[in-house]
Amino acid sequence: MSLAPGALAARVDAREIWRGLLDLLLPVHCVVCEGRVETSDDVVCGPCWTRLVPLPHPQCERCGHPTRGRPCRWCVDLPPYVRTVRSACWFAGAAAEGVVRAIKYDGWSAVARGMAERMGRLTWPADVVEERAALVPVPLSAARRRERGYNQSALLAGHLARRWHVPVWDDVLGRTRNTRTQTRLTPEERLRNVAGAFLASAGARDRLRGAHVVLVDDVVTTGATVSACAAALAAGGARIVSCVTFARAPSSGDR
Repeated sequence: MSLAPGALAARVDAREIWRGLLDLLLPVHCVVCEGRVETSDDVVCGPCWTRLVPLPHPQCERCGHPTRGRPCRWCVDLPPYVRTVRSACWFAGAAAEGVVRAIKYDGWSAVARGMAERMGRLTWPADVVEERAALVPVPLSAARRRERGYNQSALLAGHLARRWHVPVWDDVLGRTRNTRTQTRLTPEERLRNVAGAFLASAGARDRLRGAHVVLVDDVVTTGATVSACAAALAAGGARIVSCVTFARAPSSGDR
């Protein structure tokens, strides 16, 4: 059936408007490298995802940090109730840094799905898989939450929860005060910065009592935030805390 010129023009105009809306809502360019995005349900291109650098083996069984066959130095300061820590990639190189920047500073919340997909592929000790009762996102301060519009750790936890079939407990851990950004701090300054900055919610003690919970964050560097959050959760009744992050900052001597 042929269309009248006016009807054909109207259909073309409608298609152009629809394409414009899609370009506005779903960018056709990668938010990391500005290359072409192959699928409409992602905002990071395939090549950028493949450029993520995994942590090499051999790894510490507890914290997943590369050991080069030596005793692990990364997890020596973690409290004893932290069972294990896993990260999907190094926080190094344009791809990993661009992905984290996109979700953390540029407002691209849609990046969380692809990040969580890669976090969900990590391998865990059997007891962690059997025991994990819930995912607990690292909380943001109220000011940062308003500024960012969301908590990226909570977004990651939500996607992981659907993959792992466990609930998200986003109300069991809170911040007692604002903290400085950890980016430019030394390891000692990081510990002081987050010491006492987290507190288990009083109303969550019944859920936390005896539970093995998995802390969720975007990046781990020295483990200072993990330790501070785990201390608060343990004080609130949690028996064991594990942790999963998208990226991990290399330590001195890491390749």
